[in-house]
Amino acid sequence: MSKNKSVQKRIRQAEKARLRNRHYKSLMKTNIKKVKEAETKEAAMELMKKAISTIDKIAGKGIIHKKNAANKKARLYHFVAKMA
Repeated sequence: MSKNKSVQKRIRQAEKARLRNRHYKSLMKTNIKKVKEAETKEAAMELMKKAISTIDKIAGKGIIHKKNAANKKARLYHFVAKMA
């Protein structure tokens, strides 16, 4: 490991950011999975609102790209629309 203090600080900051990003990505994936496992279309619609809110927050923080967020939301909308 480097003896340079600024390098050591950068490593500490990167690790904190990595853990924070991992938490938010896990939260997003869990919410998407809940939508896909919903029993009824009405339940899926309610869960989709929460999932889309989470996706937007994560994209706003820069954890995922805005176009990646748009693709995830579009896939969710399409999935729920096809439910019987």
